[in-house]
Amino acid sequence: MKIILLLILVSLFIAGGFLVAFFWAVGTGQYEDDYTPSVRMLFDDEVVNDHTTSESHIST
Repeated sequence: MKIILLLILVSLFIAGGFLVAFFWAVGTGQYEDDYTPSVRMLFDDEVVNDHTTSESHIST
């Protein structure tokens, strides 16, 4: 019987932690922009071409 009470208390503590984390995320603006993530996959990533090889590395 004691283990059931312990498990209930631990689960309530963990659930309270998740609730506090959720309210902190809402308070800091984590859920403000709900449009950009849905269209971000439609944009092409910028490709960076880095051609910094010198002529000394090219063998003939």
